[in-house]
Amino acid sequence: MPIYLYWGDDDFAISAAVTSLRDHFLDSAWESFNYDKIQPDQPDGLIFALNQAMTPPFGAGSRLVWLADTAICSSCPPAVIEELERTLPVIPSESVLLLTTRSKPDGRLKSTKLLQKYAGENFREFAAIPPWKTEDLIDRVREVAQQKQLRLTEMAVAVLAQSLGNNSRALDAELTKLQIYATGNGGRTLNEQDVNALVGGNTQNSLQLAEAIRDRKVQEAVGLVSDLIARNEPALRIVATLVGQFRLWLWVKMLLEAGEREDRIAQAVELRNPKRVYILKQEVRHLSTQKLLRVLPLLLELEVSLKRGAEDLPALQTAVIKLCQVLT
Repeated sequence: MPIYLYWGDDDFAISAAVTSLRDHFLDSAWESFNYDKIQPDQPDGLIFALNQAMTPPFGAGSRLVWLADTAICSSCPPAVIEELERTLPVIPSESVLLLTTRSKPDGRLKSTKLLQKYAGENFREFAAIPPWKTEDLIDRVREVAQQKQLRLTEMAVAVLAQSLGNNSRALDAELTKLQIYATGNGGRTLNEQDVNALVGGNTQNSLQLAEAIRDRKVQEAVGLVSDLIARNEPALRIVATLVGQFRLWLWVKMLLEAGEREDRIAQAVELRNPKRVYILKQEVRHLSTQKLLRVLPLLLELEVSLKRGAEDLPALQTAVIKLCQVLT
């Protein structure tokens, strides 16, 4: 009785995982008979999904029932919980029940506990990596490149991580392009020159905006805001990246002033590579703790303003100018 629950805000990664399940469990000749995708607006969708999962597949392969964008792990009436308790333990081994949701499951709910129990290791999170977690982004590039049997130099990996950030869809597309190029060139290891030539112009990202603000480059920062909004980057995601990066810089600056060693700083800010502390030290050397402390309240004020309906572009550009002034 394979049961899967995928959750998180990385829509592309979840979509890829769902496609992998379909390819693995369904026989293409019988897919139209054995595959059900149940949308969240379907009446009694969960009950229908459980009933379908109990139905043996037709022909070859397994049956896959996908309950998409479910709210079962956010709220679940007692009658539905009873149905889960009755059905989950007896779903046939040739049926697969898949549930997906963007929201983090509420671990206090009985429905969540039941799904965790029966899904086991198939209870998986697909969260977008925070843009300021550089090492995790680099690890992700390495992982996807390895899946595509693509060899990259360390500098090429770093350039891709910086250029594409946490955009899983763009990463997959660009690495596929690089894979085709490498195959046509004897499968050689690609370097940063290859990446710069083939990957779309080092896309501007929110971390570059944070660096422009840190260096008080007002015109550059305002221009980066325009570019990000033009590329449909969500304003609140931009703010979240700025908060994370400035909080990291503040934390490193305070620890340096407290006389902590680099290895202790790396441990405190959860850096797996202590050598990265040296780079962070260079990034904050001209900043004062007092000025960094004034940044975070302004970012909080910006977040509140956006959530109350302020227009993205003017609100962000105004805040960016204020932040540059605060750091001057």
